[in-house]
Amino acid sequence: MEEVKLLVFVGSPFVCRVHIALRLKGVEYKYLEENLSNKSDLLLKSNPVHKKVPVFVHNEKPIAESLVIVEYNDETWKGNPILPSEPYQRALSRFWSKFIDDKMMIMSTQWSSFNK
Repeated sequence: MEEVKLLVFVGSPFVCRVHIALRLKGVEYKYLEENLSNKSDLLLKSNPVHKKVPVFVHNEKPIAESLVIVEYNDETWKGNPILPSEPYQRALSRFWSKFIDDKMMIMSTQWSSFNK
């Protein structure tokens, strides 16, 4: 039996991306909420570089970064493809996902400085 876990922080748009992808694929998983002020040993061990969520753990193998997780899931569970199979369309999907991520980070930074 496959063991699938998702380490999350509620409200993160990056976690939402992975959650939606897993639902579309029909993948069952254990939802593990993280306290980012007091990070768990599992999070620190699973994502030692960035120490952030989301982290997807499949059969004890951790994968970090939401876009990487979505691609991994698309390649692992073939049913209900999320990303296009044609290379050019797939590249466009990656481009727009990265564009949105960059815009969200800018907005997040602006919002943080506005609330100080």
